[in-house]
Amino acid sequence: MKLAFWDESAIPQHWGKKKLKYVASMRSGETISPEAIRDDGEFSVYGGNGFRGYTSTFTHEGNYVLIGRQGALCGNVNYASGRFWASEHAIVADTKGKANVRWLGELLRALNLNQLSQSAAQPGLAVDVITSVSIPVPPVHEQQAIADYLDRETARIDALIDAKERLLGLLAEKRQALITRAVTRGLDPNAPLRDSNIPWLGLIPAHWETKRGKWIFRQSDLPVRDDDEIVTCFRDGQVTLRRNRRDDGFMVAEKEVGYQGIRIGQLVLHSMDAFAGAIGVSDSGGKCSPEYIICDPARLSFNPHYYGYLLRWMALTGFIQASCPAVRERAPRIRFNNLAEMLIPIPPIDEQNDIVATIRRGTEMVGNALHAAERTITLLKERRSALIAAAVTGQIPIPEPDPIP
Repeated sequence: MKLAFWDESAIPQHWGKKKLKYVASMRSGETISPEAIRDDGEFSVYGGNGFRGYTSTFTHEGNYVLIGRQGALCGNVNYASGRFWASEHAIVADTKGKANVRWLGELLRALNLNQLSQSAAQPGLAVDVITSVSIPVPPVHEQQAIADYLDRETARIDALIDAKERLLGLLAEKRQALITRAVTRGLDPNAPLRDSNIPWLGLIPAHWETKRGKWIFRQSDLPVRDDDEIVTCFRDGQVTLRRNRRDDGFMVAEKEVGYQGIRIGQLVLHSMDAFAGAIGVSDSGGKCSPEYIICDPARLSFNPHYYGYLLRWMALTGFIQASCPAVRERAPRIRFNNLAEMLIPIPPIDEQNDIVATIRRGTEMVGNALHAAERTITLLKERRSALIAAAVTGQIPIPEPDPIP
């Protein structure tokens, strides 16, 4: 079997071509029970997705390539060395010392073996299918040179990726710190502070009020209109028409019992998913599940976006869950009566507006930086894959290893 990852006419003329079964023997690992895998032990256990834990005995000794055999990530490539246990979810490739292990592993990675999976419901790879694939095979000394080259070059790329991923973490922390500071202390760092008498909140600007939610929010009860579409409250805080985020992958209710109307600008909490961040202000009009808590201003005017930021921060930091009796149920939920009894800070309305504007500006700047870093990571990963494919197919010159004196 031939996969379309290499052009035979471009392969160096002195390289050979063989089926994988003539380069390495392959067979699945041994079954191991979950109870036999521990957090510590003498021998590592590897499954289809890599390291899983430790156990008291081993199935293999030496240097091997491991191929994921089952699941959505089947075909992924890992390495194992020394004494270890390979589980039944991994295919062990043994070169028997006749080929370079690192070269073979990177060639298998370039093959994208996942395309050979044989089932859509539970993807899986058959050993006889993999071993029938034809591959370009350089002389052993060139295999070593390719392996050494890829070790150096991919290490450099991986270091850049790690740096960008650390930057992503720092940017996410900066965005969260901006929101936290703004919704709990306001924008004036010199404002006098007082005790809020809210245990989880601590000090707040002295001119802010605190009231229970029932003085701030009123639960909405709007009818559903004939042409209303489904509005979804997502965990990232966006509340929008479901079709704006995805076209499939969701369930359609046979009967929309209890569905309620929702309008642009209303504050929304998902009763079951609020703890994971599903709180925000709707940018769409439509209809939604009765599991959504929809809020309008009660006796006080407010900027719904300020309270969207505040309540979402309270949820993600665990404060709503800690103060909500409903979490003792098997399926945790927050209800409007829980929200109504919570003590919540109330900045003046003009300050709420300023806080929202500041958060939007700041998060937009951080979001742009996040997007740029994510794009760079994507490009680096593409560069890594292209480099590996070019090296194992002879498309780039590889420096020969220095001779042994």
